[in-house]
Amino acid sequence: MLQVPNDILKDSLVKEGFIDSVLFDSLAFESQRFNQKMTDILVSRNIVTTSYLINFFSRHFNVPLADLGLRGLDENVLKLVSEDIARQKRVILFGREPDNSFSAAMGDPTDLETIEFLEKNLKSKIKPYLASEDDLNKGFAVYGKKLAEEFRKTIEVNIFESLRSGKWGTEAATEVPIVAIIDNLIAYAFYLKSSDIHLEIFEDAIFVRYRIDGMLREIMRISKEVHSALAARIKLLAGLRIDEHFRPQDGRFRHKIGGTDILDIRVAVIPTYYGEKVEMRLLTAAQRPLSLEELGMFEDTSKIIKENISQSHGIILVCGPTGSGKTTTMYSLLSILNRPEVNIVTIEDPIEYDIKYVNQTQINPATGVTFASGLRAIVRQDPDIIMVGEIRDKETADISIQSALTGHLVLSSLHTNNAVATIPRLLDMDIQNYLVAAVLRAILAQRLVRKICANCIYSIKPSEEIMEIVFQQMKESGLEKKFKPLKLIYEGKGCSTCGETGYKGRMGIFEAVNISEELRKIIISRDFSLDVLKKKAQQEGMITMFEDGIRKVEIGLTTIDEILRVIKE
Repeated sequence: MLQVPNDILKDSLVKEGFIDSVLFDSLAFESQRFNQKMTDILVSRNIVTTSYLINFFSRHFNVPLADLGLRGLDENVLKLVSEDIARQKRVILFGREPDNSFSAAMGDPTDLETIEFLEKNLKSKIKPYLASEDDLNKGFAVYGKKLAEEFRKTIEVNIFESLRSGKWGTEAATEVPIVAIIDNLIAYAFYLKSSDIHLEIFEDAIFVRYRIDGMLREIMRISKEVHSALAARIKLLAGLRIDEHFRPQDGRFRHKIGGTDILDIRVAVIPTYYGEKVEMRLLTAAQRPLSLEELGMFEDTSKIIKENISQSHGIILVCGPTGSGKTTTMYSLLSILNRPEVNIVTIEDPIEYDIKYVNQTQINPATGVTFASGLRAIVRQDPDIIMVGEIRDKETADISIQSALTGHLVLSSLHTNNAVATIPRLLDMDIQNYLVAAVLRAILAQRLVRKICANCIYSIKPSEEIMEIVFQQMKESGLEKKFKPLKLIYEGKGCSTCGETGYKGRMGIFEAVNISEELRKIIISRDFSLDVLKKKAQQEGMITMFEDGIRKVEIGLTTIDEILRVIKE
């Protein structure tokens, strides 16, 4: 994103009432300390939105907004610049001006060097427009149509070359065709914003599947003859034993895409009936923590969480099944808490993202570092805030509670279906009820839903059948009195931007419980059921995940199908 001198930005934001002078100076110091852009800090703290900043820059630099959703995009003009150049320079050619110059959507329209480069190569004048990330992604999606065909063709050519060479297994692991296949599979997954790559060997072929926005998609099938060479190549990169084929192995490596983007890739290999299955988890090495609002929290939910993480001690738990975004949420909380005057220490399995100035420890059972033993050691490191990746057993739960009792703020996660179910889960771990009541401050349960693609969204009137399903779900949750028929719902038609799925990106739906004095009394009594806890939490204003989802359906962020899919998982 564009930057302006801090004094100019400060003057504008203070005048418009977004922030006071003291807080701005404090955040400016923080941006220097973490070597982060001031604009990223402001967005992550929910001081301003990305949309506000784009409009501010447009006014400040006197450059019109690209807004490609309204202006449209001429594919023939776009392809006059290669995708490599477009991504490197962050520019999308999208049309012609009345004077026959080219219209260019630019991440930085003040970049005179890029404008001069384009004018020289296109032999025509350039009119710059200010592009948002959405504008740039619309252009990259058009490149993506051709990119898919090129990746497939490249992979097929390299498979043919590998088979023709007659080299197999370990022998072929470093040969150019096999290296190119793996590089292209990773690059293609990165461009599709995939989180995982699955290489699955069956009787007749290797299936390549990518997980995109939480859903697996079959990308291609590859001749099984190259399977051993592909598996050997990945093992080589991840530092695994190439000659071991009958035991599970885990490793990781770092991979560069296009010379600029860096991926941390976690590798898991397991033996199956037809050979080894390989799974690769793709993690962007330079990802910035998201604000609670960027995660999808409405103000009422984020208020509960922010109030509780501002306390000096106690436990805050984030709950949900595997893949529901718990770690991302905890990293966002750590980024809010990460200040010079506090010592933050974590114990994780694995460390997914490097957080500047946070002491992160990875568990390693081979060397005796478990959640319990690591947490015991962390307590001796004079921490103010402790993050435990997951409470898996009684021992870890005991030490976490003792840490909270002795003046530490503890963040952790737990596998439960909803927020109130966390309380009996802790009691089932033989934690005394009075201890749970004493240290538990807040519980946040969550799921991830796919967002409707902003490029192809449209509205429809919901059918009676859909309304009946929503009513029954509300009734099951004891919320039938809150039921209101929806006038409109939204869906995505499917377009090149979203890969014809109608969805692009994901967000959370949340359920936050503030542990009040009344709830503490119920927990201490121990004479309660899950229904009693849930009813009391709702009386005190808890918004259930289903309610939160319906609120997001109403404003066109996601679909009813998505809410029902994740709630019933």
